[in-house]
Amino acid sequence: MVGKIPSAFIDDLLNRCDIVDLINNRIPLKKAGKDYQACCPFHDEKTPSFTVSQDKQFYHCFGCNAHGSAIGFLMDYDNMSFVEAIEELAHQAGVEVPREGGQNAGSDCRPLYAALEQAAHYYREQLRRHPQASRAITYLKQRGLSGEIARDFNIGYAPPGWDNLIKHQGHDTHSIKQLRESGMTLESENRCYDRFRDRIMFPIRDYRGRTVGFGGRILGDEKPKYLNSPETPVFHKGRELYGLYEAHKALRKIKRLLVVEGYMDVAALAQFGIRYAVATLGTATTADHLERIFRTTAEVIFCFDGDRAGREAGWKALNTTLPLMREGREARFLFLPDGEDPDTLIRKEGTEIFEQRIQNATPLSQFLFDKLAEQVDTSNLDGRARLADLAKPLIAKLPQGVFHEMMLKALSELVGLEPTHLNTQPTTSSNTAIRRRTPHNLQPMTPVRLAITLLLKQPDLAQLPNLPTQWKDLKKPGISLLTELLETIQETPSLATNKGALFERWRGREEARHLSKLANTNLPTQEYTVEFRDALTHLQKQLEEQSQDLLLEQYKEGSITEEQYKERLRQQYPGK
Repeated sequence: MVGKIPSAFIDDLLNRCDIVDLINNRIPLKKAGKDYQACCPFHDEKTPSFTVSQDKQFYHCFGCNAHGSAIGFLMDYDNMSFVEAIEELAHQAGVEVPREGGQNAGSDCRPLYAALEQAAHYYREQLRRHPQASRAITYLKQRGLSGEIARDFNIGYAPPGWDNLIKHQGHDTHSIKQLRESGMTLESENRCYDRFRDRIMFPIRDYRGRTVGFGGRILGDEKPKYLNSPETPVFHKGRELYGLYEAHKALRKIKRLLVVEGYMDVAALAQFGIRYAVATLGTATTADHLERIFRTTAEVIFCFDGDRAGREAGWKALNTTLPLMREGREARFLFLPDGEDPDTLIRKEGTEIFEQRIQNATPLSQFLFDKLAEQVDTSNLDGRARLADLAKPLIAKLPQGVFHEMMLKALSELVGLEPTHLNTQPTTSSNTAIRRRTPHNLQPMTPVRLAITLLLKQPDLAQLPNLPTQWKDLKKPGISLLTELLETIQETPSLATNKGALFERWRGREEARHLSKLANTNLPTQEYTVEFRDALTHLQKQLEEQSQDLLLEQYKEGSITEEQYKERLRQQYPGK
């Protein structure tokens, strides 16, 4: 397991980065006072409400409340994961991302990337020069692939023989070790040999275009027909999608992604102008795959064979997709005629008809209800009741929102019940939803909430001298968060001037949602210093009252005598 990225490194990385330059390279910014402005890239607007602060290294939209650091912007705008965003900033800064803890903590994967890239180059050259590569070239031509597509996808050839790659780049013990760790060689009875032999080679590239693994298609009768790289420190089959990097290179804006099953399907579709196809790597579609897809585009179409196995695979993909169907996302399912795959079908009927199939793909909602309806007789009450029982657990997987409500409404129309009788959420969740709809400014601003809000708006308040500290022992909601926030800024003073880095400390934690709400709360005062001291002082008084109540309760229960009660009260609070 890869180790955690140290917080200190993330802080330093964000201090090295200028968020204004980063965003301006993607969206033209205009100077507006001490800050910069633009129309928000995350929602439609005509008047700029998107502000970037160079002082705080933070962006905020007053229209849709999007906000964050340079890392957050790369995640939201460039559709990167958290780790990918950090790696991108580190790459720009010319530093390596360190790790702490975990099996591979502190490991440097650059030699593995280099070994894999060198192997990809070797296979490319072999496709052009090896005497037996003509078989591979003939096969590719028979499948209708042009030299341009072979070039775009970096397709190569692993010649027959046990140790061609080893002879080419296994010059010493260190390079032999890199080949083994990158999954390019195998060992048996103290013998080391190439994993891929006499195969057409499809390099698998990550979002940055780095070769992380390979898929190899055999030319002879050996098994398996397709062979993938094993799991390595840089390659994880459940996360990577073949063709995604190539789609990004070919298209300025990816409107949708078509998920197919094989390397040749992706390449063949690209040959016919469909450059938005990707393939999973010998596995079913995972939640990690889908998160990567939805960071790229809002629409995914799953393409399967129309036989029973294909529809079962589609149903499995539907179940994986349901929990990720947040508002604005769309999933559809395309089932092909029996005996056809995307490669064969598009060559038979051409791009226009195939794209019409994509346009007419079955929406997730229809596939779900059609599949369940096959199991019951909806012409009678018992069958419709059974349909409701089957559908409710699936709809419950959907995140709360418009799509969830629409699915309930569709189910209610199918079974003849009001949506209120089909509620898929427990009562507590409904109550929570009602509370969330309550306007934030109607909630009382407790001293804890006020102190946290003030710190978020002006982090350097944490550096004020002689701040009260005993309140930290107070047993109240929010105290631990306030304590952590205050101590984090005090221990790392640079966070006081880099709000973006401060927010990154809570990324991925439940508290991040609360901090985001409080950071966007309007305060009726600008006297932040006075209000902050007053809030902490008020918490100190609440601690005194809480301690006195506890002592009194112990006295009433008989666990301490009246003398002990009075003595402890005098010790803790002289003059009481």
